Amino acid sequence: MKRITIFCGSSFGSNSAYEIQARKLGRQLAIENMDVVYGGAKVGLMGAVADGALAEGGQVIGVLPKFLEEKEVAHEGLTELILVDTMLERKTKMNDLCDGAIALPGGFGTLDELFEMLTWGQLGLHQKPIGILNVDGFYDHLMKLLDVMTEHGLLKETNKDMVLMSDTIDDLLLKMKTYKAPQTGKWITKETT
Repeated sequence: MKRITIFCGSSFGSNSAYEIQARKLGRQLAIENMDVVYGGAKVGLMGAVADGALAEGGQVIGVLPKFLEEKEVAHEGLTELILVDTMLERKTKMNDLCDGAIALPGGFGTLDELFEMLTWGQLGLHQKPIGILNVDGFYDHLMKLLDVMTEHGLLKETNKDMVLMSDTIDDLLLKMKTYKAPQTGKWITKETT
């Protein structure tokens, strides 16, 4: 993996561990010579990831919709800032640029980006590893929901297993480096009798 897209909040949240882990992840990716691709903002956890990578001499590519640049949230110290017109273009560009994705704590935008990537993988549009850094159990309830979806026959186990989760950066990166995408299609036809 050469480039990792990071999805995370544009605020810091109420737990200081979120910012600490965001900076640490940015630093670790830079140390391992992996470029960071992210939403391009200087604020919140997004800015912390970028600053962590930049502090270690890493390459950081931001993808930012123009309307957010106009609100003065663009990070000015990035290796490259790509401006796009829409949020959909942002997600598409971030996917095009990366070899895998990691979600940190965040809100609606983070979940939207995470699930878009998972859906594309489920449909076989890419075979990239998608990880969740579960800082202080932030994503525990999401994983329980995925279990419920599976138990109720709305999500196949093989697709649920696409979600790589860990509470440590090193373990998550190892899971991502050894990831094998599912080889089965999303749809299973039932035999009729």
